[in-house]
Amino acid sequence: MSPNYVVVPQWQGSVSPRAMRLVDGAEAIQGDLPSSVTFPVDVPAEAGDALDTGIHRFSSLLTVRDRQLAVLRASSEPVLTIGGDCGVSFGAVEHASLQHPGDIALVWFDAHPDLHTSESSQSGGFGGMVLRAILGDGVDGLALDADARLTPDRVVLAGVRDIDPAEDVYITEQAIPLVPVESFGTPEAVVAAVKRTGAAHVYLHIDLDVLDPATIVGLSNIYPFGLAVEGLTAAITALRAEFALAGATIAGFAPSSPEAANDDLPSILRIISALTR
Repeated sequence: MSPNYVVVPQWQGSVSPRAMRLVDGAEAIQGDLPSSVTFPVDVPAEAGDALDTGIHRFSSLLTVRDRQLAVLRASSEPVLTIGGDCGVSFGAVEHASLQHPGDIALVWFDAHPDLHTSESSQSGGFGGMVLRAILGDGVDGLALDADARLTPDRVVLAGVRDIDPAEDVYITEQAIPLVPVESFGTPEAVVAAVKRTGAAHVYLHIDLDVLDPATIVGLSNIYPFGLAVEGLTAAITALRAEFALAGATIAGFAPSSPEAANDDLPSILRIISALTR
Protein backbone atom coordinates (compact mmCIF):
# COMPACT_ATOMS: atom_id res chain seq x y z
CA MET A 1 0.00 0.00 0.00
CA SER A 2 1.37 3.39 -1.02
CA PRO A 3 -1.01 5.64 0.85
CA ASN A 4 -1.69 9.27 1.18
CA TYR A 5 -1.64 10.54 4.74
CA VAL A 6 -4.35 12.88 5.99
CA VAL A 7 -3.49 14.51 9.31
CA VAL A 8 -6.46 15.70 11.36
CA PRO A 9 -5.35 17.25 14.68
CA GLN A 10 -8.90 17.28 16.02
CA TRP A 11 -9.26 17.47 19.78
CA GLN A 12 -12.89 18.55 20.08
CA GLY A 13 -14.20 14.97 20.22
CA SER A 14 -12.31 14.27 23.44
CA VAL A 15 -13.46 15.20 26.93
CA SER A 16 -10.10 14.43 28.51
CA PRO A 17 -8.42 17.31 30.37
CA ARG A 18 -5.40 16.43 28.23
CA ALA A 19 -7.31 16.78 24.95
CA MET A 20 -5.10 19.56 23.56
CA ARG A 21 -2.15 17.17 23.65
CA LEU A 22 -3.84 15.34 20.77
CA VAL A 23 -2.86 18.27 18.54
CA ASP A 24 0.77 17.85 19.58
CA GLY A 25 0.55 14.11 18.96
CA ALA A 26 -0.78 14.51 15.43
CA GLU A 27 1.90 17.06 14.62
CA ALA A 28 4.63 14.82 16.07
CA ILE A 29 3.56 11.91 13.85
CA GLN A 30 3.28 14.22 10.84
CA GLY A 31 6.91 15.17 11.30
CA ASP A 32 7.93 11.62 10.39
CA LEU A 33 5.67 11.26 7.34
CA PRO A 34 6.70 11.93 3.71
CA SER A 35 5.64 15.51 3.06
CA SER A 36 4.83 14.95 -0.62
CA VAL A 37 1.91 12.65 0.22
CA THR A 38 0.84 14.16 3.55
CA PHE A 39 -2.15 16.49 3.64
CA PRO A 40 -3.14 18.33 6.83
CA VAL A 41 -6.72 19.30 7.63
CA ASP A 42 -7.24 22.71 9.19
CA VAL A 43 -8.95 22.24 12.56
CA PRO A 44 -10.68 25.24 14.19
CA ALA A 45 -8.94 26.61 17.24
CA GLU A 46 -12.23 27.23 19.02
CA ALA A 47 -14.03 24.53 20.96
CA GLY A 48 -17.39 25.01 19.25
CA ASP A 49 -20.96 24.70 20.52
CA ALA A 50 -23.23 21.74 21.24
CA LEU A 51 -26.19 23.40 19.47
CA ASP A 52 -28.63 21.43 21.65
CA THR A 53 -27.44 18.09 20.24
CA GLY A 54 -26.02 16.57 23.41
CA ILE A 55 -22.62 16.41 21.67
CA HIS A 56 -19.96 18.72 23.07
CA ARG A 57 -18.35 21.01 20.46
CA PHE A 58 -20.72 19.76 17.76
CA SER A 59 -20.29 22.80 15.52
CA SER A 60 -16.51 22.43 15.33
CA LEU A 61 -16.79 18.68 14.74
CA LEU A 62 -19.06 19.35 11.76
CA THR A 63 -16.57 21.83 10.35
CA VAL A 64 -13.72 19.33 10.68
CA ARG A 65 -15.76 16.57 9.06
CA ASP A 66 -16.51 18.76 6.03
CA ARG A 67 -12.89 19.86 5.66
CA GLN A 68 -11.61 16.32 6.12
CA LEU A 69 -13.95 14.93 3.45
CA ALA A 70 -12.81 17.61 1.00
CA VAL A 71 -9.20 16.46 1.44
CA LEU A 72 -10.13 12.77 1.29
CA ARG A 73 -12.09 13.17 -1.93
CA ALA A 74 -9.03 14.61 -3.64
CA SER A 75 -7.09 11.39 -3.01
CA SER A 76 -7.07 8.54 -5.51
CA GLU A 77 -4.95 6.38 -3.18
CA PRO A 78 -5.87 4.57 0.05
CA VAL A 79 -5.64 6.96 2.98
CA LEU A 80 -4.02 6.59 6.38
CA THR A 81 -5.74 9.12 8.63
CA ILE A 82 -3.76 10.46 11.58
CA GLY A 83 -5.62 11.97 14.53
CA GLY A 84 -6.35 13.69 16.76
CA ASP A 85 -9.09 12.07 18.73
CA CYS A 86 -10.75 8.92 17.45
CA GLY A 87 -13.66 10.93 16.06
CA VAL A 88 -11.51 11.46 12.96
CA SER A 89 -12.50 7.93 11.89
CA PHE A 90 -16.04 9.15 11.21
CA GLY A 91 -15.19 10.99 7.99
CA ALA A 92 -12.43 8.54 7.11
CA VAL A 93 -14.71 5.50 7.25
CA GLU A 94 -17.42 7.40 5.40
CA HIS A 95 -15.00 8.05 2.54
CA ALA A 96 -13.76 4.44 2.48
CA SER A 97 -17.29 3.04 2.58
CA LEU A 98 -18.34 5.12 -0.40
CA GLN A 99 -15.28 3.87 -2.28
CA HIS A 100 -16.23 0.23 -1.61
CA PRO A 101 -20.03 0.24 -1.21
CA GLY A 102 -21.40 -2.75 0.64
CA ASP A 103 -18.04 -4.50 0.74
CA ILE A 104 -16.11 -3.21 3.73
CA ALA A 105 -15.54 -4.56 7.24
CA LEU A 106 -14.34 -2.37 10.09
CA VAL A 107 -11.95 -3.65 12.75
CA TRP A 108 -12.14 -1.39 15.80
CA PHE A 109 -8.82 -1.64 17.67
CA ASP A 110 -9.62 0.43 20.73
CA ALA A 111 -9.84 0.16 24.50
CA HIS A 112 -13.47 1.32 24.14
CA PRO A 113 -16.26 0.34 21.76
CA ASP A 114 -17.34 3.99 21.28
CA LEU A 115 -20.94 2.85 20.85
CA HIS A 116 -22.77 5.50 22.85
CA THR A 117 -25.38 7.86 21.50
CA SER A 118 -25.92 11.41 22.71
CA GLU A 119 -28.73 10.01 24.88
CA SER A 120 -26.67 7.27 26.55
CA SER A 121 -23.37 9.14 26.91
CA GLN A 122 -22.67 10.68 30.29
CA SER A 123 -19.77 12.75 28.98
CA GLY A 124 -21.22 14.13 25.74
CA GLY A 125 -17.91 13.52 23.97
CA PHE A 126 -18.18 12.47 20.33
CA GLY A 127 -15.15 10.22 20.73
CA GLY A 128 -17.34 7.86 22.73
CA MET A 129 -20.05 7.88 20.04
CA VAL A 130 -18.12 7.63 16.80
CA LEU A 131 -18.61 3.94 16.02
CA ARG A 132 -22.34 4.21 16.69
CA ALA A 133 -22.41 7.22 14.34
CA ILE A 134 -20.62 5.16 11.67
CA LEU A 135 -23.46 2.65 12.05
CA GLY A 136 -25.92 5.44 11.30
CA ASP A 137 -27.23 6.16 14.81
CA GLY A 138 -26.85 9.71 16.01
CA VAL A 139 -27.43 13.36 15.31
CA ASP A 140 -27.91 14.67 11.78
CA GLY A 141 -24.52 15.64 10.40
CA LEU A 142 -22.65 13.23 12.66
CA ALA A 143 -24.38 9.99 11.69
CA LEU A 144 -23.64 8.31 8.39
CA ASP A 145 -26.36 8.27 5.75
CA ALA A 146 -27.79 5.07 4.29
CA ASP A 147 -25.36 5.07 1.36
CA ALA A 148 -22.28 5.13 3.62
CA ARG A 149 -23.20 3.63 6.98
CA LEU A 150 -21.95 0.22 7.99
CA THR A 151 -24.06 -2.47 9.59
CA PRO A 152 -23.18 -4.11 12.91
CA ASP A 153 -22.47 -7.44 11.19
CA ARG A 154 -19.54 -5.78 9.41
CA VAL A 155 -17.85 -4.62 12.64
CA VAL A 156 -15.27 -6.48 14.73
CA LEU A 157 -14.24 -5.09 18.11
CA ALA A 158 -10.59 -5.84 18.86
CA GLY A 159 -8.83 -5.35 22.18
CA VAL A 160 -11.84 -3.56 23.66
CA ARG A 161 -11.83 -3.80 27.45
CA ASP A 162 -13.67 -0.78 28.91
CA ILE A 163 -17.35 -1.18 28.05
CA ASP A 164 -20.17 0.84 29.60
CA PRO A 165 -23.49 -0.91 30.38
CA ALA A 166 -25.43 0.75 27.55
CA GLU A 167 -22.72 -0.26 25.09
CA ASP A 168 -22.71 -3.81 26.41
CA VAL A 169 -26.46 -4.09 25.79
CA TYR A 170 -26.03 -2.87 22.21
CA ILE A 171 -23.11 -5.23 21.53
CA THR A 172 -25.18 -8.17 22.79
CA GLU A 173 -28.33 -7.18 20.90
CA GLN A 174 -26.44 -6.72 17.64
CA ALA A 175 -24.18 -9.75 18.17
CA ILE A 176 -21.05 -7.72 17.40
CA PRO A 177 -18.00 -9.98 17.76
CA LEU A 178 -15.32 -8.99 20.26
CA VAL A 179 -11.80 -10.38 20.00
CA PRO A 180 -10.28 -9.92 23.48
CA VAL A 181 -6.70 -8.98 24.24
CA GLU A 182 -5.84 -12.51 25.36
CA SER A 183 -6.68 -13.85 21.87
CA PHE A 184 -3.89 -11.87 20.22
CA GLY A 185 -1.13 -14.38 20.90
CA THR A 186 -1.73 -15.12 17.23
CA PRO A 187 -3.80 -13.12 14.74
CA GLU A 188 -6.00 -16.05 13.77
CA ALA A 189 -9.04 -15.04 15.84
CA VAL A 190 -9.34 -11.53 14.43
CA VAL A 191 -8.78 -12.75 10.86
CA ALA A 192 -11.50 -15.38 11.32
CA ALA A 193 -13.90 -12.78 12.70
CA VAL A 194 -13.40 -10.54 9.67
CA LYS A 195 -13.82 -13.49 7.29
CA ARG A 196 -17.23 -14.12 8.83
CA THR A 197 -18.37 -10.64 7.77
CA GLY A 198 -18.09 -11.65 4.11
CA ALA A 199 -16.35 -8.40 3.15
CA ALA A 200 -13.40 -8.28 0.77
CA HIS A 201 -12.09 -4.93 2.07
CA VAL A 202 -11.16 -3.98 5.60
CA TYR A 203 -10.77 -0.63 7.35
CA LEU A 204 -8.57 -0.59 10.45
CA HIS A 205 -9.33 1.94 13.18
CA ILE A 206 -6.49 2.03 15.70
CA ASP A 207 -6.89 4.11 18.83
CA LEU A 208 -3.51 3.84 20.51
CA ASP A 209 -5.20 3.18 23.86
CA VAL A 210 -5.73 -0.37 22.58
CA LEU A 211 -2.06 -0.82 23.50
CA ASP A 212 -0.88 -1.60 26.99
CA PRO A 213 0.28 1.59 28.75
CA ALA A 214 3.59 -0.12 29.45
CA THR A 215 4.10 -0.03 25.67
CA ILE A 216 3.11 3.57 24.98
CA VAL A 217 2.89 6.40 27.48
CA GLY A 218 1.44 9.29 25.47
CA LEU A 219 -2.26 8.54 25.84
CA SER A 220 -5.06 10.86 26.88
CA ASN A 221 -6.73 7.96 28.71
CA ILE A 222 -4.87 4.99 30.13
CA TYR A 223 -6.37 1.52 30.48
CA PRO A 224 -4.20 -1.42 31.62
CA PHE A 225 -3.87 -4.88 30.12
CA GLY A 226 -3.84 -3.87 26.47
CA LEU A 227 -2.12 -5.24 23.40
CA ALA A 228 1.60 -5.33 22.82
CA VAL A 229 2.85 -3.56 19.71
CA GLU A 230 3.97 -6.94 18.38
CA GLY A 231 0.47 -8.37 18.73
CA LEU A 232 -1.08 -5.38 16.97
CA THR A 233 1.38 -5.35 14.08
CA ALA A 234 1.05 -9.12 13.61
CA ALA A 235 -2.72 -8.72 13.39
CA ILE A 236 -2.39 -5.88 10.87
CA THR A 237 -0.02 -7.94 8.72
CA ALA A 238 -2.31 -10.97 8.80
CA LEU A 239 -5.40 -8.92 7.95
CA ARG A 240 -3.65 -7.27 5.04
CA ALA A 241 -2.64 -10.69 3.72
CA GLU A 242 -6.30 -11.77 3.59
CA PHE A 243 -8.19 -8.57 2.73
CA ALA A 244 -7.71 -5.45 0.64
CA LEU A 245 -7.00 -2.51 2.92
CA ALA A 246 -9.60 0.21 2.36
CA GLY A 247 -7.86 2.62 4.73
CA ALA A 248 -6.81 3.05 8.34
CA THR A 249 -6.80 5.47 11.24
CA ILE A 250 -4.24 6.01 13.97
CA ALA A 251 -5.67 8.16 16.75
CA GLY A 252 -5.24 9.04 20.39
CA PHE A 253 -1.58 10.06 20.60
CA ALA A 254 -1.31 12.69 23.35
CA PRO A 255 2.32 13.10 24.46
CA SER A 256 3.08 15.30 27.45
CA SER A 257 6.13 16.90 25.78
CA PRO A 258 8.24 16.69 22.60
CA GLU A 259 10.69 14.50 24.49
CA ALA A 260 7.91 12.14 25.54
CA ALA A 261 6.68 12.04 21.94
CA ASN A 262 10.11 10.93 20.79
CA ASP A 263 9.99 8.03 23.25
CA ASP A 264 6.71 6.73 21.78
CA LEU A 265 7.24 7.46 18.09
CA PRO A 266 9.25 4.30 17.32
CA SER A 267 6.27 2.16 18.35
CA ILE A 268 3.87 4.29 16.31
CA LEU A 269 6.14 4.12 13.27
CA ARG A 270 6.18 0.33 13.55
CA ILE A 271 2.39 0.38 13.32
CA ILE A 272 2.51 2.71 10.33
CA SER A 273 5.04 0.41 8.68
CA ALA A 274 2.74 -2.59 9.18
CA LEU A 275 -0.09 -0.63 7.55
CA THR A 276 1.91 0.56 4.55
CA ARG A 277 4.73 -1.84 3.69
